[in-house]
Amino acid sequence: MLNLEALDLARIQFAFTVSFHIIFPAITIGLASFLAVLEGVWLKTHNDTYRDLYHFWSKIFAVNFGMGVVSGLVMAYQFGTNWSGFSDFAGAVTGPLLTYEVLTAFFLEAGFLGVMLFGWNRVGRGLHFFATVMVAIGTLISTFWILASNSWMQTPQGFAIVDGRVMPLDWLAIVFNPSFPFRLAHMAIAAFVATAFFVGSSAAWHLLRGNDTAPVRKMFSMALWMALIVAPIQALVGDAHGLNTLEHQPAKIAAIEGHWDNADNGPSPLVLFGLPDMQAEKTRYAIEIPYLGSLILTHSLDKQIPALKSFPKEDRPNSTIIFWSFRVMAGLGLLMILVGLLGLALRRNGKVYRHRGFQRLVLLMGPSGLIALLAGWITTEVGRQPWVVYGLMRTHDAASHHSVAQMSTSLALFVVIYCSVFTVGIGYMMKLVSKGPQPHHEHPPAGDATQTPRRPLSAATTSLESAARTH
Repeated sequence: MLNLEALDLARIQFAFTVSFHIIFPAITIGLASFLAVLEGVWLKTHNDTYRDLYHFWSKIFAVNFGMGVVSGLVMAYQFGTNWSGFSDFAGAVTGPLLTYEVLTAFFLEAGFLGVMLFGWNRVGRGLHFFATVMVAIGTLISTFWILASNSWMQTPQGFAIVDGRVMPLDWLAIVFNPSFPFRLAHMAIAAFVATAFFVGSSAAWHLLRGNDTAPVRKMFSMALWMALIVAPIQALVGDAHGLNTLEHQPAKIAAIEGHWDNADNGPSPLVLFGLPDMQAEKTRYAIEIPYLGSLILTHSLDKQIPALKSFPKEDRPNSTIIFWSFRVMAGLGLLMILVGLLGLALRRNGKVYRHRGFQRLVLLMGPSGLIALLAGWITTEVGRQPWVVYGLMRTHDAASHHSVAQMSTSLALFVVIYCSVFTVGIGYMMKLVSKGPQPHHEHPPAGDATQTPRRPLSAATTSLESAARTH
């Protein structure tokens, strides 16, 4: 397969599966909090618009949650099948952290998810709201533990190496490692931003089709407020995260910037665009802005950013990839801020629900949050290379000893199965979105089998089989 080695195929397989997976938890995190807000406001105001929106988005949440669980199970198995060297070396740290995620977040979500999805007419309003809040908290706790594990791989501390294996010494130091607070905040906010544009684009689609109802207007308005508030905060958190990365992973920053040399003692320029060439050790066709690299990355005009040539070749991340993945993330982030500001200006002029050009822009920006999130993960994970645990274990030492034929077969199977299963699932979710919010009936329909066991997808009343037939 394209003369790739088994290690390359293992990395591609993990990247492929995690890229499919991460979009579902991101939307789950954002929608869970959105649902908690909707139900809380409904309880306070008794405005049925919020109730109708809750039931509309709870169906989409259920489908998304189910796909996230299915795709997430695969990730855990790959640690043992494809990355046994890593599991043997660092399992004493990463294993307990992932176990804590299951014992706290997953059990919390599973315990209250049934009440949230199926208990609207079966439990009191206070208890149902409590269940919704617990599910939302569970998604954030899950984010906490997953990011703790991944951040430790980026900036490991609180351990000793005994007989070639990592042994935990200080769990507080392990969990609250140097990059963890920044990466946790960055990921959680990214989930909220991605969800805001998902919700906003759904509302824009309905407005453009003439479905100008109170619930559609409300979710459009709430999404724009969220974008206006959270997107600039994400830029500030990203800046702090960059400073932290400069301190602990300077080679990653050098690769992100496509910066190869510090020819003198002057400030470093910012390379806006170019084509980093790892073989020639330079960025071709570079468009630079003098001084701006130092100003943005060091917050001064007398400090230089690291140069890639100052690191051994074997320790350099692939600048060709992360130079552009970072710019995709940052560029979309700036567009999101612009959309929030345009929404505010149109709101002040009373045109936010009538300006079709703006609505088309919001519709086009629908996937922008998820694309930016994927680009961010590519930047941070490819930028960690050639280390799987930064400074401690190289990626080629972490892989299992599989043949090219074995890895090619498993990768091909993953591509076929994932594209088949999740295309249907995503199409089903989009079909639910296209129906729009409907008035909710307080009482279940006659013949509702209240004793029948339920699964999350049961909360979406449209037949999955019918969705599969249409895709």
